[in-house]
Amino acid sequence: MFAEFEKYIREQAAVTDDKIKLFRETAIEKKMRRKDFLLQEGEICRYKTFVSKGFLRTYCATEDGSEHVMQFSPENSWTIDPESYDKLTPSFYNIDALEYSEVVMWTKKDFNYLCDNIPEMKAYPEKLMSGNLYLTRQRIFNAISTTAEEKYDEFIKTYPDILHACRCTWSLLFSAYPVKHLAVSGMPRLNSK
Repeated sequence: MFAEFEKYIREQAAVTDDKIKLFRETAIEKKMRRKDFLLQEGEICRYKTFVSKGFLRTYCATEDGSEHVMQFSPENSWTIDPESYDKLTPSFYNIDALEYSEVVMWTKKDFNYLCDNIPEMKAYPEKLMSGNLYLTRQRIFNAISTTAEEKYDEFIKTYPDILHACRCTWSLLFSAYPVKHLAVSGMPRLNSK
């Protein structure tokens, strides 16, 4: 798990072996089965989480049982509920694994320590936030201005490996991208183990 993070962070910044050691010493590694929760509604988000393997989603559920996906987190990306994490308030969201996943996590205290002690990390949280803000704004724009077919095409473009990697069902994936009027027979199939 940590090896994938190490490769990722070395691609992001020139980090020395001593700094990698700091990351490793403060990291918490976790394996998740499909449908395991990283965070459930009502809990406080206490970790910044790097997805080293697998595919996670952040969503909220309404009273009628509908699920609304806010974010997908494929391999080599981060996931967090920033409001719950920053304010230490109960989350409105759930974060779960859509397939077997491996994550590396840091508590707020440890992540702040890393940012304070690794000069290359000082600007990193801001870079992550601005990247997530861009993706969120793009997703909102797509949600209000594109057809179901365009949403589907954008999803496949954004997550090209999903067709081969994810073992979840289309209905689960596309709760964020309603494609009911598309010909189901024309959609690629995923193994729904």
